Amino acid sequence: MLGPWCSPTGSPAPLSCETGCREGSWILVCRLLVPTQVSLLSMEEDIDTRKINNSFLRDHSYATEADIISTVEFNHTGELLATGDKGGRVVIFQREQESKNQVHRRGEYNVYSTFQSHEPEFDYLKSLEIEEKINKIRWLPQQNAAYFLLSTNDKTVKLWKVSERDKRPEGYNLKDEEGRLRDPATITTLRVPVLRPMDLMVEATPRRVFANAHTYHINSISVNSDYETYMSADDLRINLWNFEITNQSFNIVDIKPANMEELTEVITAAEFHPHHCNTFVYSSSKGTIRLCDMRASALCDRHTKFFEEPEDPSNRSFFSEIISSISDVKFSHSGRYIMTRDYLTVKVWDLNMENRPIETYQVHDYLRSKLCSLYENDCIFDKFECVWNGSDSVIMTGSYNNFFRMFDRNTKRDVTLEASRENSKPRAILKPRKVCVGGKRRKDEISVDSLDFSKKILHTAWHPSENIIAVAATNNLYIFQDKVN
Repeated sequence: MLGPWCSPTGSPAPLSCETGCREGSWILVCRLLVPTQVSLLSMEEDIDTRKINNSFLRDHSYATEADIISTVEFNHTGELLATGDKGGRVVIFQREQESKNQVHRRGEYNVYSTFQSHEPEFDYLKSLEIEEKINKIRWLPQQNAAYFLLSTNDKTVKLWKVSERDKRPEGYNLKDEEGRLRDPATITTLRVPVLRPMDLMVEATPRRVFANAHTYHINSISVNSDYETYMSADDLRINLWNFEITNQSFNIVDIKPANMEELTEVITAAEFHPHHCNTFVYSSSKGTIRLCDMRASALCDRHTKFFEEPEDPSNRSFFSEIISSISDVKFSHSGRYIMTRDYLTVKVWDLNMENRPIETYQVHDYLRSKLCSLYENDCIFDKFECVWNGSDSVIMTGSYNNFFRMFDRNTKRDVTLEASRENSKPRAILKPRKVCVGGKRRKDEISVDSLDFSKKILHTAWHPSENIIAVAATNNLYIFQDKVN
């Protein structure tokens, strides 16, 4: 059912997923709770990470607004999984190593490192509070024993180094064992410092801080394929940064009008092409996508390609502009396609065809009749993300009631699954869920009027080479695995 394939660049590419949308093909591997400030204190006293995870599962009554997960991201190998939350913390989970006695536990993830990435700040010039919430996390490819990742809140991007230390130096000449300076008069012999083994310690240190470049809130960061630069996008501008330079950036897109009353759209997401370092896309609140080439000009105000689907006049309503706003844009791993997510649909675009998408998938079309109430409770402004699987054959995105949807592009099958505490027994097979729009409701269906809009899956991630997915539901992180994996 699974087989290797090769990308257009000739390098080994991820495995395909032919059974992603088949009934009963996904099982729960584990459910993790992001460590809260209370549980972080106990982590220092508890060395066994498995006990830590179990304690998270037992005691979740103290979860607060700050514990809600705001971003999820696998690294390039899939061995690490990072989450950011509204409290400014980054929690990194590491994949369990496979053993001969416990083969089935290969898909489990345990806490590897936790650190405070951003703190709340206050802009005194504008009398504006800057939240500590982590908007995005992006990993850099691993070059040595350490790991590097970018994290951003509304204003500041930080480059973090995560490394392991299992040895400590001892035998200094000018310092005693406590680290205090010794009196030079008492030093009579010259000692050679040595490294002594110690308990494994995972350290996270900020290597670069990229600040003071955005007037508006940062919504996207994307690492370039040259791995020397990255871009950060806010509502009206996109900046290009070099990893080695923190005090200046290049403005490559600026859509701010001279008169702000003439503003008609904002930038909602942006991403670099996975293979071509000169190409990137950004989406707007009008439902359009612009492809830009940095070789054409330094300031990419003029796009190379413009992707927009003509609106059907029969579907025009008061909410049309709101629900057409694109909340996420992603290049496929091959670089041939672009996937976008608006409020009701996921669309796949071919880079060679600008006038309409080649595929459109209805995520929760049954909510079209509920748009008025969704507008009143502000749910209509929720920003759902979307992800590709490793071979670009299956796409996944979230919905309400802790539902998430998968669409198989080859077989045209789709499935609705639920990430809930009720079916969080490890190795439990996920049963497809169905929503009843009207008429008589079957036993295994849920009425559209019974959906809980406070429970929503906004952030998901797919392992780069295996059928393992991470789904964030408030402060719960669910890890699911294809049972044939």
